[in-house]
Amino acid sequence: MNQNLLYSIALTAIPNIGDITAKKLIAYCGSAEQVFNEKKPALEKIPGIGEVNAQSIIQNKAFALTLAENELTFIEKHHIKALTFFDENYPKRLTHCEDGPLVIFAKGEFNFNAPKIISIVGTRNATEYGKDFCEKLIADLAPHRPLILSGLAFGIDICAHKAAIKNNLPTVAALAHGLDRIYPSTHTSTAKQMLENGGLVSDFRSGTNPDRENFPKRNRLVAGIADVTIVIESSNKGGSLITAELANSYSRDVFALPGRVTDIQSEGCNALIKSNRAHLLQSVKDLEYIMGWKIEEANKPNQTKLFVDLTAEEKLLVDVLNQQEKTNIDDLALLAKLPMSKTASLLLEMEFKNVVKSLPGKMYKLV
Repeated sequence: MNQNLLYSIALTAIPNIGDITAKKLIAYCGSAEQVFNEKKPALEKIPGIGEVNAQSIIQNKAFALTLAENELTFIEKHHIKALTFFDENYPKRLTHCEDGPLVIFAKGEFNFNAPKIISIVGTRNATEYGKDFCEKLIADLAPHRPLILSGLAFGIDICAHKAAIKNNLPTVAALAHGLDRIYPSTHTSTAKQMLENGGLVSDFRSGTNPDRENFPKRNRLVAGIADVTIVIESSNKGGSLITAELANSYSRDVFALPGRVTDIQSEGCNALIKSNRAHLLQSVKDLEYIMGWKIEEANKPNQTKLFVDLTAEEKLLVDVLNQQEKTNIDDLALLAKLPMSKTASLLLEMEFKNVVKSLPGKMYKLV
């Protein structure tokens, strides 16, 4: 039995302990298991924990561990992967989000760290205008081979999943409940198709119902796993606006489809564009331009320009960038084993030499 996973799941079951607090506890105690071994006085001394949370851990740890053991049995039986925030295969983009879940559950065949991941969200009451645009956008995106992420809801969500399947693109649904059910049930057949090239992801344990308050929490995954979030139709109070706000807070790019000022389902998108919280999206060319994506990149190997004089440290960064299409500056510094300040100055110099290109979200790639 994976003890780290067992205690991590158990920690998520402790009342009043959210993901941010859970990760803080692990950072101070050294591991999820050690959190449960600590005495109450020691827990109380951890900043932000206090007497109430410490008491909650002490009182509920036996129940939480039993629940975690049952969850491990469930995921093993149903071939579900469980990843903790500190696992190598955990979504790297999500590690840059302060409220990234401590544990996520996934089923299917897909790569959380695919080179290009696009979230597409929108109203449940989609118009033909919105659905037609969604289908054409995904068809036009097919040469880029992105992973399409959405929420399996009615309207734009299910339209995006089906369009991805039609174009043979991997597509993943982030769910607001455990992986022991599909909601809405009418989308079960689509969810099964997705398991062949894509899948399902959730940070809720089995037995969790699709309660109203779970959907805004689920949206952290939709916004945090992706490079970019696209809103296709939303009223001025639509749930998609929550996802857009989260994406903005994570320093991710947001795009919105404009609509007529008289259309209720375009009010939210128009407001995002008007307030500069989203780029105006008319076609895939807008996305390619803002994100710096080129179709030929998919089949073109990265090659540093010849005859450019590079220092040993610059060559080190080039070697790291050669291994993947683009990399966050935090990961670059970590993989190159260089201080963050040094990495930033090196990247600036390499931009002047036209060796690397800066992308939105503190991402870099070779020219």
